[in-house]
Amino acid sequence: MAKHGKNTVASKALVDRTREYTPSEAVKLMKEAKRAKFDESVEVHIRTGLNVRHADEQLRGTIALPHGLGKEVKIAVFAKGDKAKEAEEAGADIVGADDLAAKIQEGFMDFDVAIATPDMMPVVGRLGRILGPSGKMPNPKVGTVTMDVSKAVQESKAGKVEYRTDRTAIVHMTLGKTSFSDEQLLDNYRAVMEEINRAKPSAAKGKYIRTVTLASTMGPGIKVDPTRLKDLVDTEAGAAA
Repeated sequence: MAKHGKNTVASKALVDRTREYTPSEAVKLMKEAKRAKFDESVEVHIRTGLNVRHADEQLRGTIALPHGLGKEVKIAVFAKGDKAKEAEEAGADIVGADDLAAKIQEGFMDFDVAIATPDMMPVVGRLGRILGPSGKMPNPKVGTVTMDVSKAVQESKAGKVEYRTDRTAIVHMTLGKTSFSDEQLLDNYRAVMEEINRAKPSAAKGKYIRTVTLASTMGPGIKVDPTRLKDLVDTEAGAAA
């Protein structure tokens, strides 16, 4: 059996695995349990009660986090002519058409978001087996297949991220970095939870949100009470008064 290092053991010892913490407590504990020397990402994992085998119970959308992700977002755009020029002017990192598709088929994946104009989808569609599993396949439902490439690029650069349930009905999202202030992380957390609740499929049955877990990249998972979102909003409102 593999042995854990002293730092890992010390981090896990700080967390009561049988308890659900308030969002504020979870953020503070996550930072206290941090042991890595680099600026770790902060992740939230939301286990839903959805049956994702049914099309009407799948969850997918986009959200612009109030404080972004704390990292540079690399954008690849599939476009030609004026739309390619528009994407470049908006700040896209790589722009192309068949040449970009060929590059991806050869293994290039150094980008976070892919955007395409509708006329490029026959080309992009051939990359489904490559872009699909990594969550980078352009999709009109989340605004990454559009003629308004300038807006799509700018929104992605500003921190607009996609979310969706995986095969086990869990939504995995990044909230920012451990270097973010508690308030910034809580703002992003609140925005995510409000969006997930807003997007609840009408066909959902039973308990919608089962568990919420907060963690840094190398840190232990911390269970968060999903019912305490209103308390978080009330607390922040009181603090601002």
